[in-house]
Amino acid sequence: MSLLGIDLGTTGCKVVLFSLEGKPLASAYQEYDIQRPQPGWAELDARAVWAGVKHAIRAVTPHATTDPIQALAVSSLGEAVVPVTTDRHILSSSLLNFDVRGESYLDSLHQTITAERLYQINGNTLGNHYSLTKLKWIKDHQPDLYGKTARFLHWSSFVSFMLGADPVVDYSLANRTLLFDIERETWSTDLLDTFGLDGEKLPPAMPSGTAVGTVSAEIAQELGLPTTAVIVTGAHDQCANAVGCGVIDPGSAVYGMGTYHCITPVFTARGTSNAMIERGLNTEHHAVPDRFVCFIYNQGGSLVKWFRDTFARAEHHNAVAAGQDIYPALFAEIPAAPSSVIVLPHFATTGPPDFITDSSGVIVGLQLDTSRGDILKGIVEGVSYYLKACVDALPATGITITDYRAVGGGSKSDGWVQTCADIMGQPFQRPAITEAGALGAAIMAGVGSGVFESYGEGVSAMVTLERLFEPDPTQHDHYAARYEHYQQLWPLMENYLREFAARPL
Repeated sequence: MSLLGIDLGTTGCKVVLFSLEGKPLASAYQEYDIQRPQPGWAELDARAVWAGVKHAIRAVTPHATTDPIQALAVSSLGEAVVPVTTDRHILSSSLLNFDVRGESYLDSLHQTITAERLYQINGNTLGNHYSLTKLKWIKDHQPDLYGKTARFLHWSSFVSFMLGADPVVDYSLANRTLLFDIERETWSTDLLDTFGLDGEKLPPAMPSGTAVGTVSAEIAQELGLPTTAVIVTGAHDQCANAVGCGVIDPGSAVYGMGTYHCITPVFTARGTSNAMIERGLNTEHHAVPDRFVCFIYNQGGSLVKWFRDTFARAEHHNAVAAGQDIYPALFAEIPAAPSSVIVLPHFATTGPPDFITDSSGVIVGLQLDTSRGDILKGIVEGVSYYLKACVDALPATGITITDYRAVGGGSKSDGWVQTCADIMGQPFQRPAITEAGALGAAIMAGVGSGVFESYGEGVSAMVTLERLFEPDPTQHDHYAARYEHYQQLWPLMENYLREFAARPL
């Protein structure tokens, strides 16, 4: 018996077949392109992505002959939705969260509802990255499409639906619309009426880990899946990552080290709206019952990629040509001690609490003998300092973090993870499987199909922790002193930007 985890992201889909002990039996990855038909627009060709998902599944299923697939679930990106008919026809592309369409609605929406009222109902504050503004844009600018659409399905729901399941969305993804009542766990008629949208075009909402059908005969024949395979509701990818590395109880947090560095703590009681809004934090259903999560993030991995492309472009190209990865060699150059430079990681729009769009990155302390290893270490430290400032502000919300699980591409570097532990002053544990989204989806599949009686049992059976990184007290003290200097950078930069913007051209 085996479980199939599908992890669908913005640029690619990974499908992994797992044993009930969490051992990967086979995997496949299918990449696809973001479509940009006009400046500022960003969408996925839903038909092309669905073809890619099927290709990845088809590559994996031959390996399940001795371990038949019992169940499957899908982890996916949030916010974006796919318009479909009742008979499973795809009607159009899927607008991504960073597509600019919908921005023009924000001013009027801010006038119709207060941030406190929206947060009280939904757990989020207004922004164009949620589904709400995209749905309003489609309704106003593509009325024929809006009228023909039976359901707007988030990607996890869409893939499950195309495989044969009922059109159902899990709570975590429903929350990403700004139309879901987080306490009542249903669509909010209040918000739907306020925003002028039709609730019947949204699918019923159910908890993650709920059985919602089996694979259709047609799809089973096409992809090599058994018709008995149970389809289970998945989750927003951040929640699936948490399940896949065993972060299911309060006090634990994911420390995701991908394109975005994202801390995802787990808690049981929602913080007050004022405390959460002041810190730029959301509240979302975890995949695990009676648990919530929020997201603290910045573009950490993007900064490291910038460093690679700026300081090691030729080496990177040579490594790619040789089928190698340049990152281990670059990280071998970083010093063990704190860097001689301090970096303000505002190279792009920041995350919580302020979501600053008009700042810039700063590197302080450059000298003629500064090595590129020092600069890379400074970037790594600056990203962690940024996240530490957000974590230090958590006590007023009632959220606590006592340990972290490091996942994502960056977690493969021992030095990087140890630096995070030293700066945060908390232990970090690295799971054996650091790309945890597909594993989290597989655990949900096991829970929903009855293979596991609970998430705790599923995590115990399938998640293995590879290594513990304890913070070094001496290094932590050194970083605490550096952190005080880091905290002075943004106020100085903010004053500079204000003065610069006030100068006449």
